[in-house]
Amino acid sequence: MKILCSKISLYEAVINVSKAVSERSALKSLEGIKFRLENSVLELTGYDLEIGIKTEIPVKSEDNGEFILNARLFSEMIKKMPADEILIEVSENLQVTISGGVTTFNLFATSADEFPALPEKEAEDKISVSQPILKDMINQTKFAVAVTDIKPVLKGELFEIENGMLTLVALDGYRLAVRYEPIKYDGSIKFVVPAKTLTEIAALLGDNDDDTVFVYLSKNHIIFELNGYTVYSRLIEGEFHPYKSAIPAKFTTEVIADRKELIATLERTMLLISERTPSPVRCYFENNCIKINCSTSLGKITDEISADISGPVIEIGFKCKYLLDPLKVIKEDKVKLQMSGSLLPMKIVPCEGDAYTYLVLPVRLSKE
Repeated sequence: MKILCSKISLYEAVINVSKAVSERSALKSLEGIKFRLENSVLELTGYDLEIGIKTEIPVKSEDNGEFILNARLFSEMIKKMPADEILIEVSENLQVTISGGVTTFNLFATSADEFPALPEKEAEDKISVSQPILKDMINQTKFAVAVTDIKPVLKGELFEIENGMLTLVALDGYRLAVRYEPIKYDGSIKFVVPAKTLTEIAALLGDNDDDTVFVYLSKNHIIFELNGYTVYSRLIEGEFHPYKSAIPAKFTTEVIADRKELIATLERTMLLISERTPSPVRCYFENNCIKINCSTSLGKITDEISADISGPVIEIGFKCKYLLDPLKVIKEDKVKLQMSGSLLPMKIVPCEGDAYTYLVLPVRLSKE
């Protein structure tokens, strides 16, 4: 079997497919990429039983066949090849020769029979979403996904479609991130996708408004089709937290602030904060001014920015990073903060529209 192909297209496909390959597995085939050659098309597949990624590239060949190569080793070989074209030759006993210019590598492949089968599409019913919209929704919520195993369902994001509205929800017990976008879908459905899958999906999604990602759902798996790639993922079982009841309907104090100015002062505060010095940031809202101070064993900062404030004076404390994370993913210049007391969550919403809602839980402040 002989395969001649572009180094650039092969390397790009290998890198993206490798994101679904196990770094270390009891099943050696899961540490490799499966290659399937048919009709001058080379199909590449990575699959670690949790997430699978498959794509195709055009090649020059008159042969058919399939084999598995170690993903890490093969990607490094292709990366370091000096030529623009790569020739791959596979013998009947799975000896592989990879050559480009004056450089030649020899290694052994594994039989493709050892590679596990990917999930099948169980229905033709599909959900269509604009690629840049889904990319924004993922990037603006994934920071709030839980990283501990206390409640495994929270290690993913809830996708909920109801009345033509797609909602993505992530929460970790300290903050909540919710993004809303209208889509064309008549049904009502909800499911939880692992955060790892969404990170890889976001990396593959484009920024062209005319490009669409198609989503196919089955009982235990979800399949995304986009930009020549097919991504397979298991769904997370379990009941997601009833997030709607956590979102306050009322508030007493409302603040409209410049987002970049607020980020800048919080980032200055972060200079004094570390795992060893995890002091909260104190925020004081009064007389159209946000005053911020923080004291740690490293030092102390006092800072302030102007803002439009209505309602009673509030002094409230937060873990600085938890307040920064939502502010960094919002795109608008101004941000609206709503509060009802020093021990109740801060709600962050747009000044116009209702595309997102963020909640940040406060921390109890000690007396200075």
